[in-house]
Amino acid sequence: MADLKKYRNIGIFAHVDAGKTTTTERILKLTGKIHKTGEVHDGEATTDFMEQEAERGITIQSAATSCEWNGHRLNIIDTPGHVDFTIEVYRSLKVLDGGVGVFCGSGGVEPQSETNWRYANESEVARIIFVNKLDRMGADFYRVVKQVEDVLGANPLVMVLPIGIEDQFTGVVDLLTRKALVWDDSGLPENFEVQEPPADMADAIEEWREKLIETAVEQDDDLMEAYLEGEEPSIEDLKRCIRKGTIALDFFPTYCGSAFKNKGIQPVLDAVVDFLPDPTEVKPQPETDEEGNETGEYAIVDPDRPLRALAFKIMDDRFGALTFIRIYSGRLKKGDTVLNTYTGKTERIGRIVEMHADERIELDGAQAGDIVAIVGMKNVQTGHTLCDPNNPATLEPMVFPEPVISMAVAPKDKGAAEKLGIALSKMIQEDPSFRVETDEDSGETILKGMGELHLDIKIDILKRTHGVEVEVGKPQVAYRESITQRVEDSYTHKKQTGGSGQFAKIDYIVEPGEPGSGFEFESVVTGGNVPREFWPAVQKGFEKSLEKGVLAGYPCLDFKVTLVDGGYHPVDSSAVAYELAAAAAYRQTMPKAGPQLMEPIMKVDVYCPEDNVGDVIGDLNRRRGMIKSQEPGATSVHVRAECPLSEMFGYIGDLRTMTSGRGQFSMEFSHYLPCPKNVAEEVIKEAREREGK
Repeated sequence: MADLKKYRNIGIFAHVDAGKTTTTERILKLTGKIHKTGEVHDGEATTDFMEQEAERGITIQSAATSCEWNGHRLNIIDTPGHVDFTIEVYRSLKVLDGGVGVFCGSGGVEPQSETNWRYANESEVARIIFVNKLDRMGADFYRVVKQVEDVLGANPLVMVLPIGIEDQFTGVVDLLTRKALVWDDSGLPENFEVQEPPADMADAIEEWREKLIETAVEQDDDLMEAYLEGEEPSIEDLKRCIRKGTIALDFFPTYCGSAFKNKGIQPVLDAVVDFLPDPTEVKPQPETDEEGNETGEYAIVDPDRPLRALAFKIMDDRFGALTFIRIYSGRLKKGDTVLNTYTGKTERIGRIVEMHADERIELDGAQAGDIVAIVGMKNVQTGHTLCDPNNPATLEPMVFPEPVISMAVAPKDKGAAEKLGIALSKMIQEDPSFRVETDEDSGETILKGMGELHLDIKIDILKRTHGVEVEVGKPQVAYRESITQRVEDSYTHKKQTGGSGQFAKIDYIVEPGEPGSGFEFESVVTGGNVPREFWPAVQKGFEKSLEKGVLAGYPCLDFKVTLVDGGYHPVDSSAVAYELAAAAAYRQTMPKAGPQLMEPIMKVDVYCPEDNVGDVIGDLNRRRGMIKSQEPGATSVHVRAECPLSEMFGYIGDLRTMTSGRGQFSMEFSHYLPCPKNVAEEVIKEAREREGK
């Protein structure tokens, strides 16, 4: 029975290139997990095991690994920093108890750090801060600390001060003990000495130590009173206060070093153990009902309670499908049967493994607080809850942002078509922010994702991992059509061939409906001129026709057909005749009813620095956007707007250029609105050219 007090589930997250993966590598080296350290820039990092990661030097998937430090078990997740993969950070934060935010000593607080910080605030994850790359040109620890306060609106609690800077950086001074940790030039993390700090740092050490103590004792009234009366608290008392404040998110213990040069990592590991919460100290996960509303019950971290586990990641590798789960309560053993509350089906647990990047260590069982992977689960997807079949419950699911960009792909040959379907279904399971749809109008396969890099990588994975060659097309907008005028009309369908003929006459009104009403049909025929049994056939004839509008062949929305009268032949009238009459009536009347083209309008949320708000709003106006509101926040201004989808292609690139990479946006479908005349003419012309081919 493992002691939960000795568990730390932590994530390492930051902006692209701040050194998260390198930091993780050093932690694994220090804790004896790996003997040779792999470098990111050589494409050899342990946790970057996808080909695309090694090649581009970025992390795409979050990798999970476990190690030991000072008798504590650390489950570590190294997450990506790139904006297109924030989904990986988001889902990792969901299952972690604490985090290490890594900032670059020269780059400081960068836009992606802001997003990740915002996610971590929303998930209420306690964090410590590690200012990395202090050996780099232009590194400045104090500037980064100031940025954390100003840009993130956070409260950094400085725990160590750097000795030297840039190429003179040799170690750190621990403010609690007033001792210096100095590393030699061998590059080995264990080669350091504890010394007296340099004499010229004495004033800075006392100044920062006083700040540290003042902030820490605010967590305990008795200590604070004693401190104000001149009594200095013991290091044990200070650590207890720092732990309490860190878990309450009142402040964030801040460390510095150079992961690449192996300097300053031990104090960070000590801080993870000393200040970050164990699984029992975190707010328990709320349980929900089928609609996703909280029930008031919580999955309290306790091995003796019923099983509650959340699947937070699916990964397909050469050994088969892996489902990463965080166990919140209960125990899990090989051979157990668990219930997936989302599908209502039970599954048997085959193998349980502890992941070390892409190596695996077989386990017999796991318990509350563990992060493990299960091999070969069939119907489990990200966000599903696994629980005790005799005691079911659902954990709060994950909410994923809607994709913002789409592109069409087609297999290059017949053989690739079948492989494409299988590969895409695996990729959707692994990444919930990646969607695949078949466009009913064109029959194309449409891939949807979080950004252009996201889809680039997906196409790369299709080609390399799954061996499927595809042709990539440009994205299309899903236009619709509707009408603006009420028209009364009549149509008679007569067809005489040998034997019985076909006859159907209908008098009807076509009129515009309320926005969002779809297609409505009503019959007010009296006196049996169109017998009641044929009314559904008339409705079916119109319904089948509305799939193809009269302007550009897009589906027709929001109109009503009222059948008012008609004619009937006792021998020649049939359901087929009335259906054909309705289809011809649609083609005859719609052009007279003022048809118009409708375009999808997106709800757009843009986050940008205050200095760039003018440029961002000007650009949205040029894209025919309507600005709804702007709200200043701690780290950025939130602009809400509505914009036509057709104007939003390539927006992320323009936004990043305008805001030096700091802007971010999300968009989702809102409603349809009539197209301006010039846009409609262009779309209709293109559609007719396509048909004429």
